[in-house]
Amino acid sequence: MAPINQLPAALLAACAVFLALAAPLLAGNPDMLQDFCVADYKSLKGPLRLNGFPCKRPENATANDFFSNVLAKPGNTNNPVGSAVTAANVENLPGLNTLGVSMSRVDYAPWGVNPPHTHPRATEIIFVLEGSLDVGFVTTGGYLYGRTVCKGEIFVFPRGLLHFQKNNGGAPAVAISAFNSQLPGTQSLAVALFGASPPVPTDVLARALQIDGGVVEAIKSKFPTNY
Repeated sequence: MAPINQLPAALLAACAVFLALAAPLLAGNPDMLQDFCVADYKSLKGPLRLNGFPCKRPENATANDFFSNVLAKPGNTNNPVGSAVTAANVENLPGLNTLGVSMSRVDYAPWGVNPPHTHPRATEIIFVLEGSLDVGFVTTGGYLYGRTVCKGEIFVFPRGLLHFQKNNGGAPAVAISAFNSQLPGTQSLAVALFGASPPVPTDVLARALQIDGGVVEAIKSKFPTNY
């Protein structure tokens, strides 16, 4: 085979285009090969599935499979963090199956926080409907990109990076998030560290966070496991 510097220029250009096109295909959900694939929840026999939900037969789909009013009502922000996330994803909107998109509504009490978390399967773009938020994400190198986002403005959180939002005012705030995944997933930093089941060993957390083991146990008591 000829050395790469001796290959025809046209072939090198074609390879470059192929690689450029291939990279985005790895970043989101797989492309569908049909008009739609309405999720058929009834056909599931257990919690395991390959990637997404089985499809209804197209003739059994209805307009209601593509409709939801789940984001119409504000979430209950009367909780320790002062925020509520309402998701519209494939688990409650069957028409999203295989389409590779979803949305969430985030309501914030005055000074409420959407705590640090990640979305392992999606990039997020947030649009502030009401109020003003202090937002930010942290890179893998530990750099914080943060700023204030006001009503009518947007901000992007890259896929998989730790990020947060905080209402910086004394009135309620509302934002809408969009994702390039039908089920972006959410991993809360605090819950992952202090509410895992079985629990992350206390001595591991104490050493990692450089705090006393008693403090770790006290924090764990605030995050009962859900398993």
